[in-house]
Amino acid sequence: MFSNKFICRLIVPLIFEQLLAVSVGMVDTFMVSIVGQVAVSGVALVDNINRLIIQIMAAFATGGVVIASQYFGCDDRVRARHTCAQLETIMMIFSVAAALIFCVFTSPILSLIFGSIEKDVMDCATTYLFITALSYPFLGMYNAGAAIFRSVGNSKISMNISLLMNAINIVLNAVFVFGAGIGVAGVALATLISRVVAGVVMTIFALSKKNPMAVHNLKKYIPKKAFVVRILKIGIPSGIENGMFQIGKIVVVSMVATLGTDAIAANSIAFQVIDFPNIPGTAIGLSMVTIIGQCLGAGSAEDAKVYTKKLMKLTYLSDWVCKLLLLVTAPYIVSLFSLSPSATETAVFVLRCFSIASLPVWPLSFALPNSLRAAGDVNYSLGVSMISMWVFRIICSYVMVMVLGWGVLGVWLGMFIDWYARGVAYLARYLSGKWKKHRVI
Repeated sequence: MFSNKFICRLIVPLIFEQLLAVSVGMVDTFMVSIVGQVAVSGVALVDNINRLIIQIMAAFATGGVVIASQYFGCDDRVRARHTCAQLETIMMIFSVAAALIFCVFTSPILSLIFGSIEKDVMDCATTYLFITALSYPFLGMYNAGAAIFRSVGNSKISMNISLLMNAINIVLNAVFVFGAGIGVAGVALATLISRVVAGVVMTIFALSKKNPMAVHNLKKYIPKKAFVVRILKIGIPSGIENGMFQIGKIVVVSMVATLGTDAIAANSIAFQVIDFPNIPGTAIGLSMVTIIGQCLGAGSAEDAKVYTKKLMKLTYLSDWVCKLLLLVTAPYIVSLFSLSPSATETAVFVLRCFSIASLPVWPLSFALPNSLRAAGDVNYSLGVSMISMWVFRIICSYVMVMVLGWGVLGVWLGMFIDWYARGVAYLARYLSGKWKKHRVI
């Protein structure tokens, strides 16, 4: 059903799009590191909250992509378009609500999550969260449009808009931080403006003739139960799964926050860096939702198996190359940030541990479940995620950090144990074949 050329045209832009998306956070952290380690810590703490919102948006987008891809696979363009319109509405309602909550309750939310952190760090975090929360509706517009184009195998448009967003972010970071000297607020404003532009441009493309799923009838955007339920049946479990993953990370980061500014900075830089070697695997996982979804929409479970195996082999190849490269270059990458010697040493050590520990299991934990989601087998994925997160990651991290006193390394060891548990569970589900029995349209 899909030629190597089609797969390449889908995956390569997704790789660049993921690279650019990850670069936004990295550029912000790098720019603010010039202001000082306190600013780095404040921005890094808020990035965990922002990632939670982005993960939930990604889950709704996944719901839309799965349903639209399956309709597209069985050549039902009318319902595919209606699904895309409903996705836009769902994404806008969520993103506006999130923006209002985080803008109105900025300080209470930060105090609730991170507790008694240093006042300077809290001030930076408050400023950064309030301004970046204003960008959520525009980020929702971008994510909805990107999902719609991805459902029909077009990932080039979202890549180009992401490139524009990053260029604006970098330029404005330089202007606000180096030119105006407004530090954390400048970094946040650059992110806000770049996302506003990306959201508006994506919406224009989504409504243009370039989009075969474009909907111009406003009545199609009014929530309709049948379509909303289908999207949310995929989106809500995926959102809870992604949300739990990020909430777990925030809980763990709150443990790190008790270890001091050096530990916070080292941990945050390490988490920023690992996003890069994960990019190819993440992009292939996203393409898997489209490809497997269209296979199943066309009624071909055997093709779905064939392409899952093919894409998993590609994921392992790319993931190993990137992780081994990180193993070698970790000291040089960390040296780009203005960290103390102690924080630098810690960041390099955990990055090298990550490079080795993730080789056997990362693709099983993060790429393979996309094949299950594309089939609508989201409740199993949700159950595995919740059990593994709380039983393995949270409890193990607590014991190793708060009881055994292993510091930042304890957080990462808990994460590795969580990955291995997930990987085994997802592989067992895939081999059982039960995922093929689900129906979403």
